[in-house]
Amino acid sequence: MSGRSSAWVLAVAGLAGMCSMILELSAVRLIAPWFGTSSVVWTHVIGVVLLALSAGYLLGARLSRSTNPVRALGLCLLGAAAATGWLPGATAPVAGWFRPAEVALDEAADLLRWGSLASAFVLFLPPTLLLGCIAPLATELVQRSAERTAGDAGGRVLAVSTLGSIVGTFATTYVALPALGLSRTFLVASGLLAVLGVLVVVRGRGAAGLGAVLLVAASVGALAVSRVRAPAVAAGWRLQDAAESAYQSVRVVEGADAGRAMRRLQVNEGFDSFQSVWQPEPGFLPDGYYYNVFALPPIWAGREGTWRLAVLGLGAGTTWRVLEGALPQGMRLEAVGAEIDPTVVAFGARWFDLPHDATHRVLAGWDARVALDAIPQACDQIVLDAYANQMEIPAHLCTREFFRGVRGRLATGGWFTINVGGFGFEDPVVRAVAATAADAFGRRVLALRVPFSRNCVLCVRRDADPPAPESEELGRTFSALALPGAARWFDPGSTPVLTDDHNPIDALQRRSVEEGRKLWLGAP
Repeated sequence: MSGRSSAWVLAVAGLAGMCSMILELSAVRLIAPWFGTSSVVWTHVIGVVLLALSAGYLLGARLSRSTNPVRALGLCLLGAAAATGWLPGATAPVAGWFRPAEVALDEAADLLRWGSLASAFVLFLPPTLLLGCIAPLATELVQRSAERTAGDAGGRVLAVSTLGSIVGTFATTYVALPALGLSRTFLVASGLLAVLGVLVVVRGRGAAGLGAVLLVAASVGALAVSRVRAPAVAAGWRLQDAAESAYQSVRVVEGADAGRAMRRLQVNEGFDSFQSVWQPEPGFLPDGYYYNVFALPPIWAGREGTWRLAVLGLGAGTTWRVLEGALPQGMRLEAVGAEIDPTVVAFGARWFDLPHDATHRVLAGWDARVALDAIPQACDQIVLDAYANQMEIPAHLCTREFFRGVRGRLATGGWFTINVGGFGFEDPVVRAVAATAADAFGRRVLALRVPFSRNCVLCVRRDADPPAPESEELGRTFSALALPGAARWFDPGSTPVLTDDHNPIDALQRRSVEEGRKLWLGAP
């Protein structure tokens, strides 16, 4: 090999590094509809990727001692191309083995933990292991090409491979996933690896290599027609729209609930859950929808004039729409909402009548904590409803420091209402978030169990207390919430308190699902 060949090998290593990062960043997105995107899922995928790369480095080192490392490099590229190309079509059946479609969220605690790990092994270990072989093989070829030292050759390969990974990182997040979607993103990476493999194997001038080229090319071609298949839509519901955003898979389904036409927005949802809902007329939704409870504060206020509302985790605007139809006579809504995913906002405008006008300000692409500083001070009510997969609360949105910032944006007597996914007042997530809110506000927190749902709504006020659970005010509005056991106080001094420094919310959410399974199913 010549010095010119050395540059060519470095180019191959850089492009392979780019494809490797495309696969790694897209991996969690691929299995998210079945297992979510919690830190547990990320840990499992990253762990499998690192294990596979480690094994690939060792295998590549062994292959580099062969008489024809050029052909070995080409075959590894072709193998990685095939293993990457079948990922879109293989994910649904593989994930379905470990998390059957009929399993509801209450039953899924063990499946979330081990199912995501098993799926990651089956899906992502083969292509990542083969990609791990590229660096040691490329290093060997560069070292032979110009009689370089091992350190010189290895440093050059690592440098260009890392540069390729940087390109792949930004290209995946900002270009490939939003513009192409998951299926085409994987197939582009597979196609690029296949082209590189063909070129390298042909350069190696091996008849066996040419046969392998034809075999793998046929495999990739057959698998190229496969596409990512999301979990099936529930019976009685129809898929209306779907897209891949920079953050998640987004889809709109339409059907009926309690005799009403209904649309639901689902993001990475493989369970019996949804993020936003719509019905033809504004106002209260059927029983079991927690958004209805967000309308209590303006009803309790019992005054005319403007109700200044901020929603952190706006979604497609369900909270706005419920309050628009539920406000007392003489009260008008002035609202601002933050939603981190612009695609969700676009779907809200297209399918959910999400307004964006002088009295409805949408902060699209804003994280809720960052958006807090853009919310006008002296709000009458701030709603926190920022979730993924129904149960996953972002850690930075349930800390004492964040809640204190919310308090500073409320008017005297203003309300902070929080949607918490949980299985009752003893649920570890409900207890922790309520204790944290009570500590941050220095006031009692009223927790309300939403009938016919897995949700609790926490209510806390600045410099005042909510109505007592047994009061006539509560009973007149929602009689079910005034029943014994439907409400509970959490006082300042309760524990545990979540902080920016120490926030085990992911572990609490796993415990929540596990304890909910025992509660509802009587599981051991």
